[in-house]
Amino acid sequence: MIGERNRIITIANQKGGVGKTTTAINLATALAAIGERVLIVDLDPQGNASTGLGIERRDRKLSSYDLLVGTHTILDTVQETAVPNLYIVPSTMDLLGIEMEIAQQSDRVFRLRRALNGAGATAFSYILVDCPPSFNLLTMNAMAAAHSVLVPLQCEFFALEGLSQLLETVDQVRRTVNPLLDIQGIVLTMFDSRNNLAQQVVNDVRTHLGEKVYHTLIPRNVRVSEAPSYGKPAILYDLKCAGSQAYLQLASEVIQRERQRKAAA
Repeated sequence: MIGERNRIITIANQKGGVGKTTTAINLATALAAIGERVLIVDLDPQGNASTGLGIERRDRKLSSYDLLVGTHTILDTVQETAVPNLYIVPSTMDLLGIEMEIAQQSDRVFRLRRALNGAGATAFSYILVDCPPSFNLLTMNAMAAAHSVLVPLQCEFFALEGLSQLLETVDQVRRTVNPLLDIQGIVLTMFDSRNNLAQQVVNDVRTHLGEKVYHTLIPRNVRVSEAPSYGKPAILYDLKCAGSQAYLQLASEVIQRERQRKAAA
């Protein structure tokens, strides 16, 4: 079973370029900034979340790959970041071969769940899992381990089509391996207020999904785009920019929803 001692949120969208890793990094940083102890598990072989938090590839001696193959625990693989209260299990290119290594194992979709139920995970109030931009065994592990899925959605024409596919995937995971999986919320990213189409996408998504859509809109922002090249979250790189302020607002919404969920339980 998934533990209730912390909140595990998978950040997923099978479409690339929607701000998934940017959301993982900056939401985690914002949660850490308001006093939560946060862990990011980087499950993307590209390792962009690790790079964006300043973890050099040469320093990734152990990684999420070692968690999934079962040779090491959270305690072994976790690394500190430059952000107080924020930690990461980094990614390496070894993840590219993980499907072949564990595909024949009966517990292949539960490897991450087991790791996050083990020693060390209880030290964190939030665990955010950054997934690759595809639906594969890594993403399945992330969803099987999570309480909920947070979906970054770019404000563009094909957004609703991709979203419907992802919601079907969540339903499939709920039916087969994780009946408790829920939609944490939809985060609308790369919003440009000067673009009429972007506003139409916002209206359409909110019409279809109502309260599942966060009120916060993440704007297109040059400073947010620049920050990863300096190995920093945008909130550290430029706290006052519009993108950073938006992620702080998003963190407040996430906390508020968690309070409402606990009160209703």
